[in-house]
Amino acid sequence: MVKLTMIARVTDGLPLAEGLDDGRGEKDLDYYKQQAKTLFKKLSLSQHEPSRMSIETGPNVFHYIIEGRVCYLTMCDRSYPKKLAYQYLEDLQREFEKVNHSQIETVARPYAFIKFDTFIQKTRKLYLDTKTQRNLAKLNDDLYEVQQIMTRNIQEVLGVGEKLDQVSQMSSRLTSESRIYAEKAKDLSRQALIRKWTPVAVVIGIVLLLLWARRYFY
Repeated sequence: MVKLTMIARVTDGLPLAEGLDDGRGEKDLDYYKQQAKTLFKKLSLSQHEPSRMSIETGPNVFHYIIEGRVCYLTMCDRSYPKKLAYQYLEDLQREFEKVNHSQIETVARPYAFIKFDTFIQKTRKLYLDTKTQRNLAKLNDDLYEVQQIMTRNIQEVLGVGEKLDQVSQMSSRLTSESRIYAEKAKDLSRQALIRKWTPVAVVIGIVLLLLWARRYFY
């Protein structure tokens, strides 16, 4: 069955819409949503990813299509027919582009098209039962072939992104440590100056005090 549906802009990975009720009973749904968002970010950084791909993740599979610089993604269990998953995404793509085409590139806030959830839910219900006459007809449609669509593993797809994140985290940590080291170096320098000149200041103070006392008492 279809458990999760998300739509995002490919140019920057901004989430545009989401099926709010999809996968409500799915265990670790937030974890899979985070994987989907990470995938969107990776797609925004790469110009060479295929426009259609299936990605295995645990007991589920992400399927996505990219059309008009928008990524339409769904997550289904592994037993769900690949052909139906892609026809579901194409139904969403046609309607989303027809209704929101003029605003896709200009919106700046996440989930700006949240009202599209109504269409997502209506369409999702049509694809829930794979044995309906409608869906059986789609499965037998020789005009729609998905066997050539690449299937990869989530670790393989997101591995580069995870390494980039690790490098970024390491860079941030080194920057922070360098800042701390510089502050400590300044403190040590101040302490060294204080230790160096404190005896001189004390001697000068004593001399001035003696001169003052001598002048006052004698």
